[in-house]
Amino acid sequence: MSPRQRICGPFRISVPTRGDALLRQLNEVVGGPMGSRSAPGLVRPGYFTVPRVLILMTTTAALVGLLLKTPCRVGGWTPPEQFYMTCYSDWTELFLSRGLGWGAFPLIDRSMLFEYPVLLAVLAGVTSLLVAPAQATGLGDQARAAQYFDVNATLLAGVWIITVLVTMRLANRRPWDAAMVAVAPGIIFAGTINWDLWAVMLTALGMLAFARHRPLLAGVIFGLGTAVKVYPLLLLGAILVLAVRTKMVRPFVLAASGLIATWAVVDIPFMLHDLGAWKYFLDFTQDREAGLSSVWFVYNAVAGPLALPLLDPATINTLGLLLFILACGAILVLGLAAERRPRLAQLAVLIVGAFILTNKVYSPQFVLWLIPLVALAVPRWRTYVLWQLLEVLHWWAVWMYLGAQTGGGATEHNIDETYYVFAVIGHILGTLYVMVAVVMDIFHPRSDPVRRLGIDDPQGGPFDHAPDRYTLRPQTVDEEQLGRTSGPTGVEEAPRAARVGLAQSRPPVKDPP
Repeated sequence: MSPRQRICGPFRISVPTRGDALLRQLNEVVGGPMGSRSAPGLVRPGYFTVPRVLILMTTTAALVGLLLKTPCRVGGWTPPEQFYMTCYSDWTELFLSRGLGWGAFPLIDRSMLFEYPVLLAVLAGVTSLLVAPAQATGLGDQARAAQYFDVNATLLAGVWIITVLVTMRLANRRPWDAAMVAVAPGIIFAGTINWDLWAVMLTALGMLAFARHRPLLAGVIFGLGTAVKVYPLLLLGAILVLAVRTKMVRPFVLAASGLIATWAVVDIPFMLHDLGAWKYFLDFTQDREAGLSSVWFVYNAVAGPLALPLLDPATINTLGLLLFILACGAILVLGLAAERRPRLAQLAVLIVGAFILTNKVYSPQFVLWLIPLVALAVPRWRTYVLWQLLEVLHWWAVWMYLGAQTGGGATEHNIDETYYVFAVIGHILGTLYVMVAVVMDIFHPRSDPVRRLGIDDPQGGPFDHAPDRYTLRPQTVDEEQLGRTSGPTGVEEAPRAARVGLAQSRPPVKDPP
């Protein structure tokens, strides 16, 4: 038993089949919701603890994802069949086309160009060393590519489990919210496209370090994540908003210093070794056309028939950056003008979502970036399921469209560009839907499922229960009274009917249990 449990005792945890409207209805099929007199978190559950059940769920989901790739593992990764069978993977494409299968190592071999950040390139090279050489095995290219896929898929399953368990810790007294990550359709279908889940794991670990009041360590982990994919850098924006609102600059400075120092330690040696190879990722990103599934691709697809001017890469770069800066400014204003200080995960969803919507490139696996953040920011299953359904529809449409573009396939398998554009619009609307749900919770903190438990910000670390020292709204008499009568969260207790079986009155905890 931990020292905190010896002092305060165990803590009740939220049960989704009680507190979530969708799961409460669906659970009637298999026994109904948990009884109001049960005490989850206070009574030992036996062998099937929450972490063990989440591991079983994640392992099952990983096996389902692997089964979906069976057509390519058996028949090979060849176009257009790999698109029609929806089993395409960048892993095998890079293994076969960039020399990974013949001993080339990204960023080390000067003849090899690799359009990914440093640590992802290192990961691609290290995993290629785990595949037996062709001379020793006599296997063909496709068979060795399947081995490379299996190596990375196995490692990915472990990364997925770690991400789920870390999300569970971040969720505090709502550990079952991590089930959204454990059974996420977005990860099942798109997790094995690329190495994005490694960056997702590092982002979650960085958030856990920050939640445990270790901002410098959080910055170090965010720096490692940024060296895999750029998006963990965006978490500094969420920390900055909270630092401004609370006038607590030290956590942001420590996190930013850790990130910059770690990124420099990782990247500078490769810059000195071969600056051209290191810059190829940046040059490739700057010069490429609007990526599939981006809002800019939709514009250019619609602009042609309407005789509107098409956007070239340079124009898209400028407009995308400008729109992202404007979106970040709006998020800062929202964070300072809200009735109650937003939670870290809520701000992270808004910033990452804004980046996804304004960026020139969007790949189907980018949905992984948002899944743990959404589980922490807006843990409502109805919202989550609708968003994931739209993302799965988009995932399917991408492959049918690419199959048509590569040619050689049966016409009945193809979809026209018009229908593909509709699927992309569905993805955009789904992302906006989640962001709007987060904004509504920020405007109305009493409706926030997390703060209804008497919790302030489980991921906030130094900002958890911190006072508001700078806002863009004057505090009214009603709000002053609310702050004096509602406890440290500044949020009124929910009606008893809305909180049956949720939290008992206990001292607030800053660290996840």
